[in-house]
Amino acid sequence: MVLVLARLLAKLPLRVLHALGVVGGWIVYAASPTYRRRLRENLAQAGLDTPALRRTVIAEIGKQAAEMPWVWLRPAADLQRVTAIEDLPGLAALIGEPGPVLLLTPHLGCFEIIAQHYMLQGWAAERPMTALYRVPRKAALRPLLEQARVKRGLRLAAADLGGVRALLRLLKQGGVAGILPDQVPSRGDGAWAPFFGRPAYTMTLPARLATAAAARVVMLFAERRPRGGGFTIHWTPIAQPFSGDPARDAAATNRWVEDLVRRHPAQYLWSYNRYKTPAGAAVPE
Repeated sequence: MVLVLARLLAKLPLRVLHALGVVGGWIVYAASPTYRRRLRENLAQAGLDTPALRRTVIAEIGKQAAEMPWVWLRPAADLQRVTAIEDLPGLAALIGEPGPVLLLTPHLGCFEIIAQHYMLQGWAAERPMTALYRVPRKAALRPLLEQARVKRGLRLAAADLGGVRALLRLLKQGGVAGILPDQVPSRGDGAWAPFFGRPAYTMTLPARLATAAAARVVMLFAERRPRGGGFTIHWTPIAQPFSGDPARDAAATNRWVEDLVRRHPAQYLWSYNRYKTPAGAAVPE
């Protein structure tokens, strides 16, 4: 049933889906006190909770949810038509160089399209991406998410010990991996580090992988254009190497994410429970 509904939604024009997403975003905001409180608290923590920005954020989060079936299920030609990469020759040259590459894509803009669009580029035949993903808790969603994400040849590694080992092997062999660096990890897989001035349990995996494999690190995000106009993928190579200290590296990762978010605050997923404490993790003092 979920897959059938997703296929029906994917047939709609992107502009229509975004319009529906705006309506849906406001319905969720009005109906859920928990969602509303978290969104406002996260914006306030960053010093950004103004009425104008809040209204835009509510709409953009709704668009982000509504556009997923379109990104996952539309033909490749449609994704190519509406997506552009800022400085495509520069990114192609970086990907084309031998050696491992770690791509970090925070919950900003249309983060789902980055891996899909990557696999449509000429470099994908020689340099396919393997993305770390968290298995959905709801079994009904698993076929949709897994089938859609591997549709264009994208490879997946589950966010468990086996998946992490697979990513490390891949990078040591000179491959390309993708991770959402601002996803809250499980207990033991992170460190407490400031995020907009408040301690957040933060992934140490990107730093561990990059250090162990001597990988180049690149931050990317796909900016959503207005009125269903598609997406522009921005990318920034991270020149500063990781230190090897988990807390310092987690703090550095958060600073990179903060920098992107401050430049494009309207399209961050402010409703995400970024400050939660994983089960069994010690609460910071």
